Amino acid sequence: MSEKIWKNRWICNPKYRDLEPLQLLHRQLDPEFRLPEHREELKNNHTLFRKKIQIEHLTDRVILDISADDYYKLYINGKYVTQGPASSYFFCYNYNRIDITDHIIEGENIIAVHVYYQGLVNRAYNSGDYRQGMIAEIHMAGEQLADDCWRYKEAEEYGASRTIAYDTQFDELIDNNKKIIGWKERDFDDSSWEKAAIKENDDHILMMQQTKNLQMEYRTPVEVKRVEGGWLLDFGKDLTGTFYMKAWGKRGDRVRIIYGEELQQNGLVRNDMRCNCLYEDSLVLAEGENELEQFEYKCFRYVQLTTDDPVQMDGFRVDYRHYPFDDGYAEFYSGDELIDGIWKICKNAVKNCAQEAFLDCPHREKGQYLGDLTVTAHAFHYLTGDDALFRKALTDFAHSTEICSGMMAVAPGSFMQEIADFSLLYPYQLLLYYHFTEDREFLEQLLPVAEGVERYFDRFKNKEGLVENVKTKWNLVDWPENLRDGYDFDLSQPVVGDGCHNVINALYIGMKKCLNRIREILDIPGRSETEKLIEAYIKVFYDEERGLFTDAYGSRHCSLHANVFPAFYGVLPKGNRISELIRDKGLSCGVFVSYFVLYALIRMGEKGLAYDLIVNTTEHSWYNMLKEGAETSFEAWGKDQKWNTSLCHAWAAAPIPVLKEYFD
Repeated sequence: MSEKIWKNRWICNPKYRDLEPLQLLHRQLDPEFRLPEHREELKNNHTLFRKKIQIEHLTDRVILDISADDYYKLYINGKYVTQGPASSYFFCYNYNRIDITDHIIEGENIIAVHVYYQGLVNRAYNSGDYRQGMIAEIHMAGEQLADDCWRYKEAEEYGASRTIAYDTQFDELIDNNKKIIGWKERDFDDSSWEKAAIKENDDHILMMQQTKNLQMEYRTPVEVKRVEGGWLLDFGKDLTGTFYMKAWGKRGDRVRIIYGEELQQNGLVRNDMRCNCLYEDSLVLAEGENELEQFEYKCFRYVQLTTDDPVQMDGFRVDYRHYPFDDGYAEFYSGDELIDGIWKICKNAVKNCAQEAFLDCPHREKGQYLGDLTVTAHAFHYLTGDDALFRKALTDFAHSTEICSGMMAVAPGSFMQEIADFSLLYPYQLLLYYHFTEDREFLEQLLPVAEGVERYFDRFKNKEGLVENVKTKWNLVDWPENLRDGYDFDLSQPVVGDGCHNVINALYIGMKKCLNRIREILDIPGRSETEKLIEAYIKVFYDEERGLFTDAYGSRHCSLHANVFPAFYGVLPKGNRISELIRDKGLSCGVFVSYFVLYALIRMGEKGLAYDLIVNTTEHSWYNMLKEGAETSFEAWGKDQKWNTSLCHAWAAAPIPVLKEYFD
């Protein structure tokens, strides 16, 4: 696709006009990198922009091209339209093309845009770099309807006292006495607003977003209960979105708003959540009727509202946001209560985590992790039939090789993290996408990126051809640490111990095998080194007497992980007892690795055992999640199996593709 030539320029709040961007992209373990200092008063900035356009006659469709850094919410003639863009690096920054014809009238129209600049370094945004503002063009029948002269005003009602989780977001202390009422409407007088600044030499390189904008559902509580000083609202399951209500009271009355995924023993909301998020906001009322309009999203099931003042509250809802998702596309009903329950909680988690990227969770990190993508994208394919978000994710991680040719573990985002295991899965993910789409052109486009990952890890080969001492990236194996089945190697984070260990080499072999297959598909000739590599792997790690792979060079321990990953990639010495090991150990792993366990069994012809593991009722099971009240799948098998367990995590969704492919 040819790059759009923009006539209009990037506009911004004048506070940011003359600031040079802060350079945040770096290798995670770069000892010379120092995070540049960010001015505190320029964080958590909400800026409102307004533009009048005159249309005498609607002769064609009206198209809006728009982007903002970090994020925008768009209103036309007082009505919400959409939000975006999907997060991306500045050198490949997304803009949205939106058909706004149905929102336009003949005569004067108002385009109102709420732009948020967070200013934090995290996995959720590419922020903290002083890049703030927006750009927009409106066309009808080839005619430009709007120039780059906009009016702006800061929205001062969004106060904050702290950040939440891993600096993922600010709390929202909203004072409606500072709110600009009616700013989205056509009849609002903005003559006192100043002109937005033009950002000369703006360095965004804009690319049209290839995925759809978010879908919004409005969910009301399934139960509303009176509690002391207010209300307790239950929305039935975790929802990702913003909470809305109306309130009536006197100027200065205050409502405390807390959110959580579960209740305490006293029946009130646990807002100091297991996933390390302390969810608490507040609303200070103006005189009379008030609307609570939050900007940043959270993930929660319960809301508790309390006040010491005579405040009336009503109109409770969650503006539930997610990537477009047809709940009826993949109906699944087995007649087995356990299987149907497992399907439900996995589906709910995937839906919540499918935002403008495949998020690991929609509260603590809000980040797109390369490893998690393996499971979530596979499940999303069967739930929706839509692979555009998968394609975007693969492209996001390709863009991350601008930082490191060995690929980042989170992309996009301004927080830098690297995990060797995840990078090695990228060629498998490319093949999976090709399996769904048969998009040969895309495979050809990203093969050089995957080969760059291959060359990166080839640097760590020892004389046997295996990789060792990959100390530039975290060697994960599994997470959390207590679900590694006693893996016998020093996996200190982020620098791994000395020596040669199993799992990274199994994944290295898998990377090589997948790249060979990609080259075959693309008719690219080449000599494969895989057979010799497998021979070396078996020689170093395979205990022929026991018929199992050991964890590391010199180790006698045979963990589940050391055997599942080679089996997943078809490294199965004659007479091996890997399926027996899995039958004995069960899912003595994290929920992420369960994907590889199930598919390893299927590839060994143990379909029945794979099914038995899905429905097993030990503490390491989806049954255990349901037993503990899950409505969305957890980050670990149980609430207390990880110190900061998220109760909405899509990397636990392995049963969806397995059930669809082998048991539907």
